[in-house]
Amino acid sequence: MNIWAVANQKGGVGKTTTAVTLAGHLARRGKAVLLIDMDPHGSMTTYLGHDPDMLDQSLYTLFQSASRIKDVIIPTDVENLSLLPASTALATLDRQLGTQEGKGLVLKNGLKSLEGTFDYVILDCPPLLGILMVNALAACEHLLLPVQTEFLAMKGLERMLRTIGMILNSRKHSFGYTIVPTMFDRRTRASLEALRTMREQFGTELWDSVIPIDTQFREASRVGKPLSIMTPSSRGSRAYEALLDRLLGQTDNIRHLQLVTS
Repeated sequence: MNIWAVANQKGGVGKTTTAVTLAGHLARRGKAVLLIDMDPHGSMTTYLGHDPDMLDQSLYTLFQSASRIKDVIIPTDVENLSLLPASTALATLDRQLGTQEGKGLVLKNGLKSLEGTFDYVILDCPPLLGILMVNALAACEHLLLPVQTEFLAMKGLERMLRTIGMILNSRKHSFGYTIVPTMFDRRTRASLEALRTMREQFGTELWDSVIPIDTQFREASRVGKPLSIMTPSSRGSRAYEALLDRLLGQTDNIRHLQLVTS
C-alpha cells in the first residue's frame, strides 16, 4: 500500500485538486484508492458531496475513540475511490489531545489494518503545523508539495520545507518529496519568473513540468467529480497524469533499489 501526503503551509495552492485528480487517475487504472481529508475546513469532503458539519463518523472519530478506521470510510460515486471524510471538529484536536502519548501516530497505526484493502492512500493535509500535519507526515511514504507559481506561494514552500526538516529529524526513516508547480499561466511574467526561480532553488526535488491554469478544475469541483474522471482529455487532467507517471516511476525505482540492496 502506497501512502502519499499532499501538503503546504499556504492555502489555495491546489492541494485538494492535486489529491483528488491523482486519485481519479489511479482509480481509472483500476487501483483501489482511499482519500483522507485531514483539513478541518473539509474541502475534499465537500468536493465529494458530503457536509463536514453533518457527518456522524469522520477522521475525528478515529482520534476520539477506539473505532476501526474501516468503520469511518465511506464510498464515493467514483468506482475504486473511497473517502475518509473530515469534520470541522478536527480543529479542536490539538487542544483536546494535549500531551497524550502516541497522538502523532494515530493515523499511521490505523492505516496498518488497511493493507490489502487499498493500493493507494492519499492524504489531503491542513495548511497548519499541528497534530494533523504531524500524523500525515508520520504516515506518508512520499510527500507532494503543490506550489502556485507566484512569489508569495514560494514563501509558504520555504516554511513547509523547514517543517519537513523538523519531522525528518524525529523519524527513524525518511521520505521523499516532490514539489509540484501549479496554476501556471505561461502568458504572465509572474508565473514565468516564479517557475524560473523554483528551478534555480529546488533542483531535483522540483517536478520538471507544471500544472496549468484550467477552468475545467472549477467545473469538476462543482459537479463533485475528479477532473481525471469527468474530462480525462483536458489539459489539466493530462498534466496530472504526467505527474502520476513520474511518481509511479519513482516508486518503481525505489523498490528496485531496495531489492538490489537487500
